[in-house]
Amino acid sequence: MHDNKTKGVKMTDYNTLKADTQSRMEKTIEAMKNDLAGLRAGRAHASLLDGVMVEAYGNLTPISQVGTIGVPDARTLSVSVWDKGLAKSVEKALRESDLGLNPMSDGQMIRIPIPPLSEERRRELVKIAGKYTEQGKVAIRNIRRDAMDEVKKMKKDALISEDEEKRYNNDIQKWTDDAIKKADDLYASKEKDIMQV
Repeated sequence: MHDNKTKGVKMTDYNTLKADTQSRMEKTIEAMKNDLAGLRAGRAHASLLDGVMVEAYGNLTPISQVGTIGVPDARTLSVSVWDKGLAKSVEKALRESDLGLNPMSDGQMIRIPIPPLSEERRRELVKIAGKYTEQGKVAIRNIRRDAMDEVKKMKKDALISEDEEKRYNNDIQKWTDDAIKKADDLYASKEKDIMQV
């Protein structure tokens, strides 16, 4: 009877570890998705401006919190700034972002023509996408390390057997491989998107 109790605790610890590890890996993939969405592939996309931070009221604020982003056509974005006093800050943030944009202000309405991408700029964007992907993969490997350290600790505290330790580590490696594959797939899809003329 006593053995079942310990087993119950064991599984809860493992289930908690599994839920936490998988959730952290999913969040990493989501963050990577958002970073990649910010890299433009020659078409106007509201999500293109997601990473742009504007100096507003003494704080850095996401551009979407100071104005409405619109897509009037495939080659143009617009930002309708809610507070006229922030129009200059928004324009400056757009100009200084690494998106290569040249905004034109018309009072509270800022128009942003999306220039066609040169071959060189496309390659540059693919490199940046690769950098985001590598950062995501490093984060995933760090999560794997944390989870395996936790399993090692469970084994050291005699909460699990050697067989369980092996099985748990195999599971963790499988989740890691799955997450890395998702990261690589996202990159491949973004690269194709960017290089498509």
